[in-house]
Amino acid sequence: MADMTQNAMCRSCRFYDDHKLNGAAAQGDEGLCRFNPPVSQPGPQDHGLWPVVSAGDWCGHFSPEMMAGE
Repeated sequence: MADMTQNAMCRSCRFYDDHKLNGAAAQGDEGLCRFNPPVSQPGPQDHGLWPVVSAGDWCGHFSPEMMAGE
């Protein structure tokens, strides 16, 4: 099980956005999960937000096909 969760960490997922490509300043090891659509906000003028995850987090959506390319 340890190998499974090690491979399934968000940092290994193709849907993990660590913001390095768009020039945003790194804040610890947080990034955005782009697997699902943004979470809507209560007000009609509010923007949706992508879930913030830690690079070491993992979820049940993992499969070997979702691993980020080298």
